[in-house]
Amino acid sequence: MPKDTKTITEFRSYRLPEPFPVLLLTGEHWRISDVPSGRLHFHNCLEIGICHTDGGTLEFYGKPLAFKKGDITCIPKNVPHTTYSASGTASKWSYIFLEPKELFRGVLPSFWPNYDLEFSDSHEYLHVFPKADYPHLYTAIMHIIDELDQKKPGYQISSRGLLISLYIELYRIQYSEEARVQMVQNTSPIALHENALEISPALNFIEDNYMQNFTIMELADLCHWSQTHFRRVFHELIGVSPLEYVNHIRILKACRQLCNTETPILEISGNMGFRSLSSFNRNFFKVMQMSPREYRKLMIRADKKLENLSILESTGWMFPE
Repeated sequence: MPKDTKTITEFRSYRLPEPFPVLLLTGEHWRISDVPSGRLHFHNCLEIGICHTDGGTLEFYGKPLAFKKGDITCIPKNVPHTTYSASGTASKWSYIFLEPKELFRGVLPSFWPNYDLEFSDSHEYLHVFPKADYPHLYTAIMHIIDELDQKKPGYQISSRGLLISLYIELYRIQYSEEARVQMVQNTSPIALHENALEISPALNFIEDNYMQNFTIMELADLCHWSQTHFRRVFHELIGVSPLEYVNHIRILKACRQLCNTETPILEISGNMGFRSLSSFNRNFFKVMQMSPREYRKLMIRADKKLENLSILESTGWMFPE
C-alpha cells in the first residue's frame, strides 16, 4: 500500500504595526486562483475577509464551505484553512488582519472572554457570513476598508471605532445560542492533519508567554502529549522546532520595540526572554537577516510606512495564490 502523503501546513506570520495593529490587503491583484493549493495555512492574528467577485470554496477542518460575492469570512488565529475560487474564475478579495487585544486595549475590559474570536468546541463556529443574511456586516466592512485604504486625516481613530463595532457584532453573532452553521459533507482532496487543532493550546500559550522561560514539557502537557510526540508533531505542522518557533515570535515582538521605542537593545533582549545579548543578536539575524542595531537604523531612515514592511517574506503572504 502506498504511503499517505502528508498535508503541508504553512504558518504565515504577520508583523502588525504599533500602536495600530491592523493590516489591510486590498486591490485588483488580490484574486484567488481556482486551483486548490494542496496545502493548508494558518496565521498568528485574526483575519476578516470579504469576497468582492465570483465565488468558491473555503475549507476548515477538512470540510468545504461555499462562499460567493459579498460574503464575509472570519478566521481566528491558529486555525488551518485554505481558499480557492470556482472553476474558471478568480475571486477578488480584501483582507483585514488585526490583533484585537492590542487594538482594543483600554476599550474592552482586560477580562474579555475571547479576544481573538477563537474556535470553541461548545458550538459550531460560523466562518462564512452571507451578505444576504448579514447585510449590516457587509456595509460595516466596506466602510472600514475605505477608511484604511484612503487614509484620510484621523483614519486610525475612525477605523478603530468602526472595527470595534464590527468586532462586537461578530462576537454577538458567533457566540449567541442561535449561532449555527451547516457543515457540508467533506468532498475535499485536502485532509487536515489529525493533530492540527490539538496543538493550538501550545501556540496560544507561546503567544501570550513568549517573554517567559518555560519548558517543552509544559507545552506538551497543554496538548496532553509526551515531549517526544509533541516535538515530532510540532515540527510536522510548523516546520521548525518549538524553540525555533518561540524565538521567531520573540524576534517579531522585538521588532516592534526597536521601531517604536528608544529602549536600549540590551533591555529589549531581556524583555523578550533571551538570556544573553549574543543569543538575541544571533536569533535576530537568523530571522531578519540583519542585526537589531541595523534594523533600528533602517526603520529610522525609512520614509516608508511600516505597513509596507509588515509581512515577513520568509513566512507571510506576499501575493495572492
